[in-house]
Amino acid sequence: MNASENGREAGAPRLLILGGTQEARELAAALAARGTYAVSLSLAGRTRNPLPMDAPTRSGGFGGANGLAAYLTTERIDALVDATHPFAAAMSRNAAEAARRAGVPLLALTRPAWEKRPGDIWTEAADIPDAVRKLGPAPRRVLVALGRNEVRALEAAPRHAYLVRSIDPVEPPLDVPDARYIEARGPFARDDERALLLAHRIDAVLSKNSGGTATYGKIDAARALGIEVVMVARPARPEVETVESVAQVLGWLERLPHHSSPAWRGV
Repeated sequence: MNASENGREAGAPRLLILGGTQEARELAAALAARGTYAVSLSLAGRTRNPLPMDAPTRSGGFGGANGLAAYLTTERIDALVDATHPFAAAMSRNAAEAARRAGVPLLALTRPAWEKRPGDIWTEAADIPDAVRKLGPAPRRVLVALGRNEVRALEAAPRHAYLVRSIDPVEPPLDVPDARYIEARGPFARDDERALLLAHRIDAVLSKNSGGTATYGKIDAARALGIEVVMVARPARPEVETVESVAQVLGWLERLPHHSSPAWRGV
């Protein structure tokens, strides 16, 4: 993508999206089609082969809130959208503090959480270690849908047989007697998830409450089969203006007073 295709003509307001999520990709695509913003996108760098984005992309951290604030200032960012995963609480806290320090408007784009429906068998857990404990003392066959960066907590309960699904390989393998691995990227259809649960005789699903549609198939399938889901609650996030759709972000951007600039623009 060349500069003009991404709205980087002289004077275009600069927008930084913190992403890696489906919502971040959709927002970048919508803004690329409009061509009115100089959009850049930042990824945490945890996924080895992220999907292509409709914006120039950087990968890796900023060095905490101080580093992000410095980046916002140096790059003369006019607006910041936090479209990170609902469980990326540390990044969201850094974004809120950095935006405050740099005087940059911030909006959080967060998909709605899943809600329990009739027929669901959910056991709520405060965090991942709590979820592993709530699998119980008896050996179980567990589909693990946590992401490879959080699965080490499973080693505290080696009695279970784990089927671990992640985008990238779990390296090194878990130090448990029975663990199998699937490398796959969503979306996952309900019928495919049902077949997976039956083929591996799964009797529990360990999942974060990520929300959205891409990975909801396993929840649908578990409900249909009467399988328990141990659901990890979302961590607390900073109290900032938050919306749930790309359309709402676009509306927010249209209302920003781009004619006025943070104080550092005159430095």
